[in-house]
Amino acid sequence: MSNVADLPDDITALKAIIAERDAVIFRHVSELRGRDLLIEKLKLQLSGMARHRFGSSAEGLQQLQLMLEDLEITRSTEVPAGAPEPASKDKPVRKPLPDHLPRTDQVLETGEACNDCGGKLKRVGEDVTEELEYIPGRFMVNRYVRPRMACTCCDRFHQAPLPSRPIERGRPGPGLLAHVLVSKYADHLPLYRQSQIYAREGLELERSTMADWVGKSTALLEPLAEAIGQHVRAGAAIHADDTPVSVLAPGNGKTKTGRVWVYARDERPHGSGAPPAAFYRFSMDRKGIRPAEHLKGYSGFMHADGYAGFEELYRSGRITEVACLAHIRRKFFDIAKATGSAVATEAVARIAALYAVEAEARGQPPDTRVEVRKAKARPVFDDLITWLQSELPKISGKSDLAKAIRYALTRLPRLEIYLSNGNIEIDNNAAERGMRGLAIGRKNWLFAGSEGGGHAAAIAYTLIETAKLNDVDPQAWLSDVLSRIADHKITQIHELLPWNFRA
Repeated sequence: MSNVADLPDDITALKAIIAERDAVIFRHVSELRGRDLLIEKLKLQLSGMARHRFGSSAEGLQQLQLMLEDLEITRSTEVPAGAPEPASKDKPVRKPLPDHLPRTDQVLETGEACNDCGGKLKRVGEDVTEELEYIPGRFMVNRYVRPRMACTCCDRFHQAPLPSRPIERGRPGPGLLAHVLVSKYADHLPLYRQSQIYAREGLELERSTMADWVGKSTALLEPLAEAIGQHVRAGAAIHADDTPVSVLAPGNGKTKTGRVWVYARDERPHGSGAPPAAFYRFSMDRKGIRPAEHLKGYSGFMHADGYAGFEELYRSGRITEVACLAHIRRKFFDIAKATGSAVATEAVARIAALYAVEAEARGQPPDTRVEVRKAKARPVFDDLITWLQSELPKISGKSDLAKAIRYALTRLPRLEIYLSNGNIEIDNNAAERGMRGLAIGRKNWLFAGSEGGGHAAAIAYTLIETAKLNDVDPQAWLSDVLSRIADHKITQIHELLPWNFRA
């Protein structure tokens, strides 16, 4: 390291020294990240071989593949956009695209005259860049042909630039990136299974390569996911829920429990034209500070379960709680099905009467919904509370039925507000529907590689589930977005939202 006295006085020279040191630091940090990933991969491989030798080999191999997949996605999310990728011995060597794939040529001309002197250009060669693309049902190769032209007067060379691409220096087309994302997060196909499927078509795509694509694609699409989050928080009422996800704990190959949160806006039941949307976030714990961070700046109604971490939000006065009748019903339904309890069966029937009123009011304007609820639902609602209060002393206080009744008597007063407000719902099913795809996919991908991998998954789910809510094909929409977003102005990101997409 140089002494201060050895440093030059010239500011430009000092800046050059600082830039050079920054580059060295970045290279060292990248190398350390690569080594950390290699260490984790070796630990997992050792653990997988131990399970293969002493335990269930098929299950161990599957979990090993999934762990490695999410570790690689995590690593790709940690590399800044445009930064040089560190050399890695375990990175697959890029192979030529198979000859059997159909090819289309796009010739990018520079013009006929020199930009400097106006002289006529002559062709002296060309560069060809191949891009692997996916059109639903088949693969193809786009060839970008760029003639190299030389001026006959001044000998200056001219060549058209490559068009912007989702991943610079990469060769996947936007349709292929969209297909990989949708296959993983909507169709629940882990990347190693996708790799096996593509191999049967004569195309070798390594799992680690696709993991890098997923990480870089979700980073590119993050502003769009944030725009969806802003749209959700602009609603008068939202639905909130969370679910546990296993997260790989660095250093020991074990897992701990993280959370995926969903915040949904769906105003279709009261006839609003506002597009429905679902915004997902990931956290390493379930502390109450997490939803406070996610909903910063939001004020309005929130449909949710009885999670204590939401209480601080309610005490702030900005957010009003709306309890969920579906949660109440579920407890009685499970008891009625398991034991045949007459009280539980009666409770389910009374709750069904409230849902029958909702079916009648669905799709009506808020004022009409309030009138219907006050006339038909209010008597049933009040009588339900009175009846539960009268039944509770008649049964054992330690029974599951008594617990269900106490839960209902605690939550029903926090649901009562729906009777006088036509903008809110009787339950939190909008959020629970938003968790169904994740619950199914979790059986296939099992866990996130780290907080970075969970963050990437939250972005993907935000985009895909919101597209589905708006009856938009996520594959077609994401293909279009990925072909344009690199050049799109951030101030006009709303133009790319799924409800503005036209196939």
